[in-house]
Amino acid sequence: MRGNLSNEGMWLGEEVGAGVIDERALLEVLNSTPVVDGRPRDEWADDAVLRRWAEEHGGSGDAAAVDWLRAARDVLQAATYGPVPEAGLRRILAGVRRTPEVGASGLRWRLDAPPERMLAVELVLAWFDVREHRPGRLRPCGNEECRLFLLDRSRANTARWCSMKTCGNRLKARRHQERARQAPAP
Repeated sequence: MRGNLSNEGMWLGEEVGAGVIDERALLEVLNSTPVVDGRPRDEWADDAVLRRWAEEHGGSGDAAAVDWLRAARDVLQAATYGPVPEAGLRRILAGVRRTPEVGASGLRWRLDAPPERMLAVELVLAWFDVREHRPGRLRPCGNEECRLFLLDRSRANTARWCSMKTCGNRLKARRHQERARQAPAP
């Protein structure tokens, strides 16, 4: 049983597998500011779109929750590119607690956070979980013109692009054309 996003908190632990925020949802969040036709776009600029996303993931779509989600997204994008912005994370996580509770079904962790920050807190926890359990696998696309992120699930951990169809082929074609131009004529 997964708790709800209320003042009474949320259960974490064995139920997380069916969780509201998983790796797929985390990538959706990180990839919500793509470059389309050479121009950066913020898919969450429209409050209605972000409210719908929040509600689909078990959160509320109120104005405060929407603001916290945007703040969490921006902090997590920055942290995935480089040094973790500690002040931003501290702001999101202020006053948050995990409390262990033992019952007949075993140990469960109850997450307590202000309701307007609950989904943003879950995003931060999902990001840290990926960093801990898949170190070095969450990273920006290797195409400097792209603003997307990837979670490398390959055994060798060598994925470089968000998509082989777009960024991978594009960059490989550019490198091939450069080599062909630089090669001496026969």
